[in-house]
Amino acid sequence: MRLVLKVKTRIFEYTMKRRDFLKACLIATAAGACSGPTRSIDRSVPLIMTVNGPIPPAQMGTTLPHEHVLVDFIGADTVSPHRYDRDEVFEAVLPHLQQVYDLGGRTLIECTPAYLGRDPRLLQRLSQATGIHLLTNTGYYGARDDRHLPAHALSESADALAARWIHEWESGLDGTGIRPGFMKIGVDGGSLSDVDRTLVRAAARAHRATGLTMAVHTGPAEAAFEQLDVLEGEGVDPSAWIWVHAQAEQDGTRHAEAARRGAWVEFDGLHPDRVEQHVEQVSFMKNQGLLHRTLVSHDAGWYHVGEPGGGTFRPYSTLFDDFLPALRRTGFTDAEIQRLVVTNPAEAFSVRVRLANR
Repeated sequence: MRLVLKVKTRIFEYTMKRRDFLKACLIATAAGACSGPTRSIDRSVPLIMTVNGPIPPAQMGTTLPHEHVLVDFIGADTVSPHRYDRDEVFEAVLPHLQQVYDLGGRTLIECTPAYLGRDPRLLQRLSQATGIHLLTNTGYYGARDDRHLPAHALSESADALAARWIHEWESGLDGTGIRPGFMKIGVDGGSLSDVDRTLVRAAARAHRATGLTMAVHTGPAEAAFEQLDVLEGEGVDPSAWIWVHAQAEQDGTRHAEAARRGAWVEFDGLHPDRVEQHVEQVSFMKNQGLLHRTLVSHDAGWYHVGEPGGGTFRPYSTLFDDFLPALRRTGFTDAEIQRLVVTNPAEAFSVRVRLANR
């Protein structure tokens, strides 16, 4: 009974004013959400594609741009939803998402890709139970020495891979009709391998067709700047690309260089033991006049398939409990914090094609 009352309360809290409701309806119609998957979208209407359909970017609120609900590291040839009990996962994750809502979070970007445990139905159920907007993704994860890539990804062309991801945008994921809100791919550290370079090209070509932002597991700067060169060679503006795990690069001038090219620089891995590092990195971006290209998140969670009860779940609360108070003590204004955790994610994940100036 308490859960039912809580959900009803949150539904009430999410009731929109008439003008917001009308705006959402226009966006839903433009995206084809009212009539199922569609092959076209009105590029003039900005939107965020959640697992429950499109919303205006202004409705995202405080957003965690890189988190996980469930991950299965067993490998692409074995991963399957039959390896876990969806009801058990739901019960394990639910209180952590409720905590996000209670702390003021309204949107969580779920970054688990296909062949690593992506589960759109689970995310939709969790979103409807908590009032948290959840986004899922299309794309393939080439990090960890390609062990999470399906066999066809090792031989297909960039165009063939892009066609698969475009199809998921147009028709929905895994037969659910749930559409991805962004692309998630991954590359290994160091110079890009041939396979990783193909994944980046495929993502760029899929972006040109869909307008989906590319969030790319990267790490240090070498692979990041090779990706930016590939994207610009494909005619895609760096603003369509997120440098995931940028905190692994210790040279702040490289963060600034990427941001000045237009890229999103994401410092994730936020943890109670690493708050000071994140404050320093975000402060550096602010002092360089680049706070408007900066994102921050935990890369936390998650229900770990194969471990009893899903293993130890790391909550999504450090940003609220420790990081934002630390920023305020450092002198960040409310407007600057709003920019970092509300405005920037809304701009980064808006579905729109971003072409490079030639």
